[in-house]
Amino acid sequence: MIWKCLIVDPDPNALKMVQKYTALVEQLEVVACCEDAFQAMAHMQTAKIDLLFLDIHLPNLPGTSFIKTLQHPPKVIFITSCPEFAVEAFELGAIDYLLKPLSLERFLKAVNKVVSSINGSSDALTLPLIRRSLYFRSERKMVKIFLDEIIYAESVKDYIKIYRDHHAPLIVKQSLTSLEASLPQHLFIRIHRSYLVSINKVTAFTNNDIEIDNVEIPIGRQFLGQLKRLTLKK
Repeated sequence: MIWKCLIVDPDPNALKMVQKYTALVEQLEVVACCEDAFQAMAHMQTAKIDLLFLDIHLPNLPGTSFIKTLQHPPKVIFITSCPEFAVEAFELGAIDYLLKPLSLERFLKAVNKVVSSINGSSDALTLPLIRRSLYFRSERKMVKIFLDEIIYAESVKDYIKIYRDHHAPLIVKQSLTSLEASLPQHLFIRIHRSYLVSINKVTAFTNNDIEIDNVEIPIGRQFLGQLKRLTLKK
């Protein structure tokens, strides 16, 4: 499904940022960018809009007041620099309320809420979003690894071994701590001085080890507190 989107914001820099982020999601199609509610109304009279990215402070008519004028409003994600209108926005049925400056991670999380509201599911990343990747130097070349391929990483002396789906382990001269710092915290978890794992790949765990399919990885005592993140994720 292609979601027809309208971006309504008087700030040209904010417009460009939201346009940039929507371009990364194949299912989002920006129909138009508007500076005020009246421009938005004109576009909504000629095209079906599925999703509004809407600022609060618009010329002439605030974003919240604009929503109240619509008999059948589309899904709305507010993107604004004003935290004080969040309660009113959610009372109007907003899917999410994002504060500027907007990060890509927070933007994608909001888009996933839209999908979940339609599918009646709390599963994240229902849309096939852009695959994030990193480059690692190995054997005199830079190797691209998609983050969703990483199963776990193991520290071996001055090197780390990155285990991946459908690939041989990649050996990189790097510390596990530096790798951890480069990975999204909501997707990866450090469970041992020598191991870091992908949260989504974990199939079972105890207080002593984590299982990823047939692989058992020990949990360091000082990392036991991290297990809460697994239960929250699952």
